Amino acid sequence: MSTRRAPTIFDSFNYAFEGIIHVLRTQRNLRIHFAIAVLVLILALVVNVTKLELIVLLLSIAFVLIAEMLNTAIEAAIDIATTSFDPMAKLAKDIAAGAVLIASVNALAVGYLVFSNKIANRSSTLLERLRQAPAELTLVALVLTVLLVIATKAYTGRGTPLRGGIPSGHAAVAFAGWMAATYVADESHRFLISSLTLIMAFLVAQTRVESGVHSALEVTYGALVGALVTLVIFQVFS
Repeated sequence: MSTRRAPTIFDSFNYAFEGIIHVLRTQRNLRIHFAIAVLVLILALVVNVTKLELIVLLLSIAFVLIAEMLNTAIEAAIDIATTSFDPMAKLAKDIAAGAVLIASVNALAVGYLVFSNKIANRSSTLLERLRQAPAELTLVALVLTVLLVIATKAYTGRGTPLRGGIPSGHAAVAFAGWMAATYVADESHRFLISSLTLIMAFLVAQTRVESGVHSALEVTYGALVGALVTLVIFQVFS
């Protein structure tokens, strides 16, 4: 009678990597967290964070990824344990999701505290080369964004100006507003205002995807249209 051998250290590492790869392949949220983590680490190198700041960033990233993986494991275990609706099963899933939310909010706060002054100092050098733009430029940029959205939808024959089709009109206007707010805000509050408007623009884009009105590609195209049109207008005429 053969006995099953105990896993070696190599096997243990292999199983762990298989688990990480499986979650990356099947869980969209973890893929998003991974992509953000990569961007944050690249940005940390660009702005030359201190060793202590890098340690805090790494801990925050690990906290988020671990929480997301535990949330996935808990959901899988619950799905195996019950095949019908159970209020306690739902509660367990909600608690696990809440843990991910806390980890994400904490990481967002840490990122803001680490990068706010560094990015503000670097970006102010570029933005101060452009004189403060009048409100008329913002209005022109938004109007041109809407007109470009309508023209694109007319060309493709899909969707209405602010519903369906490529690009997403809501995303275009939201990201145009973000870019305009970044230019118009005074230097002392520019980073905070830009960060808040960018978050709101992403939330607008997410709602369009979650509601099924637009695909991720349509929203991304809309965001690029709005941001780039506004950027060009402000750089050329300000």
